[in-house]
Amino acid sequence: MTRKRSAVEAALQKKGFEKAEGDHHYFYLLDPEGRRTGVFTKTSHSPKHKDLGASLLGEMAKQCHLNSREFLRLVDCTLDEAGYRTKVREAGIAC
Repeated sequence: MTRKRSAVEAALQKKGFEKAEGDHHYFYLLDPEGRRTGVFTKTSHSPKHKDLGASLLGEMAKQCHLNSREFLRLVDCTLDEAGYRTKVREAGIAC
């Protein structure tokens, strides 16, 4: 279970995450008014991390308040933005 970093980052941006640069690529979920919510994850700038393995994908899933299978659905676009936002709201996180 690996995914291309570029594909993961593109999928997050399509699902309402804003990309911010820092020591890593940070992705913050925005609410409908464009404000950052408490949901965020990050990826590395390092060129040696072009593929993200199961361990890192699992950590990103936790940060996004999903299990690994749900996170892969989010990345693979079988879980749309509305469905993801519903899951996050059900977890008690405003978005």
